[in-house]
Amino acid sequence: MTIGLLAPLYPWVKALHVMSVIAWMAGMFYLPRLFVYHCDLVPGSAESERFKVMERRLFKQIINPAMMAAWSFGILLVLTPGVIDWGAGWWHVKLAAVLLLSGFHGELSRWRRAFLEDRNRRPARFYRIANEVPTVLMVVIVLMVIARPF
Repeated sequence: MTIGLLAPLYPWVKALHVMSVIAWMAGMFYLPRLFVYHCDLVPGSAESERFKVMERRLFKQIINPAMMAAWSFGILLVLTPGVIDWGAGWWHVKLAAVLLLSGFHGELSRWRRAFLEDRNRRPARFYRIANEVPTVLMVVIVLMVIARPF
């Protein structure tokens, strides 16, 4: 199903989608790094409390709105005539990667809550490794959209 009225808006919707994705990814790259540094702090200390504020602001004011905008503009792109060849396979892989990225977003929320409640039990190494997840998913997404290999 497509909506013909979206066709003339395509370049604008695409631009807004790309900007939203950039903001979302920036936050997804940065928040796990904050967790890495937060792990080394004494729970309840002034420094730990400062990280809680930074993490909350990043998540609530940047990551969440950017994700909602990226999804909204992405759905509008899908509904624009001629944007997707529904017989191609690339969009299935892209959609799967975006769903995984959204799931990772949910995990970040859970981990942030654990830090907020001073109950994080994971080491900094865990968050260093987790920090690579959005990068891998971003590579897959960009390759699917730009190269459309299948």
